Amino acid sequence: MEPVSEVSGGYVQSLARGLLVIRAFNEANPEMTLSEVARATDMSRAAARRFLHTLVHLGYVWTDGRVFALTPRVLELGFAYLSSLSLPEIAQPYLERLVAEVHESASVSVLDGPDIVYIARVPTSRIMTVSINIGTRFPAYATSMGRVILADLDEAALEGYLSEVDLAPLGPHTMTSPVEFKAELGSIRAQGWALVDQELEAGLRSIAAPIRDRSNRVVAAVNISSHVSRTSPEDARRKLLPPLLETAARIGADLAVAPGPRRVPLSSPIRC
Repeated sequence: MEPVSEVSGGYVQSLARGLLVIRAFNEANPEMTLSEVARATDMSRAAARRFLHTLVHLGYVWTDGRVFALTPRVLELGFAYLSSLSLPEIAQPYLERLVAEVHESASVSVLDGPDIVYIARVPTSRIMTVSINIGTRFPAYATSMGRVILADLDEAALEGYLSEVDLAPLGPHTMTSPVEFKAELGSIRAQGWALVDQELEAGLRSIAAPIRDRSNRVVAAVNISSHVSRTSPEDARRKLLPPLLETAARIGADLAVAPGPRRVPLSSPIRC
């Protein structure tokens, strides 16, 4: 194994680069050669080889000698976090009741750096071109759940978020102006919910409400997602919003009397 070297501030560069190698594998690149991993992580081939061989030795990566892929053991890394949360267990039955009532998919997510991460979900029909599972990540700015969480950030944290995020167009109606985005968050903060119309992906309309902990902080969000052909914006506000707000309130009430999650702080990009 490569010796671990620490840099200023207690930052362990080798650990960060090892995690970067793991994160290089995704749905688009489930298997990669050494050269592809080196390019994806901006490492030399020699460095990428050392990290890959270490991960193979630890059981997190598999190789046939030419290509590399993650093993199921990497799930342990995420399970350690999920198993420490009461929120997914609390939310799941409420999501099931909500989906049974509205006949649309519902999910709960938390903020992790610039993204939301799904921690609970009850699907109906598939309405996105990418599948959504526990652990799926999307840019927070283009999602209804991300916006209700971002709307609760203080001014300094929000400015920090906007300084690191490129509001790139992802769907036909993605909001890309920081000024308009901040104004939209102000409206969401005032009304207590967010409606996003085809900003993450064409055809997808979603509405979300915040989940608050015992100190009234927003620690997560719950949403209902639907295809635009089934639900108009008015339908979303009139039919979906009332049961959604009720679900968010019930999850929050249960969370207040159970060990709850802390808000995940906005993280800095991994340095190499």
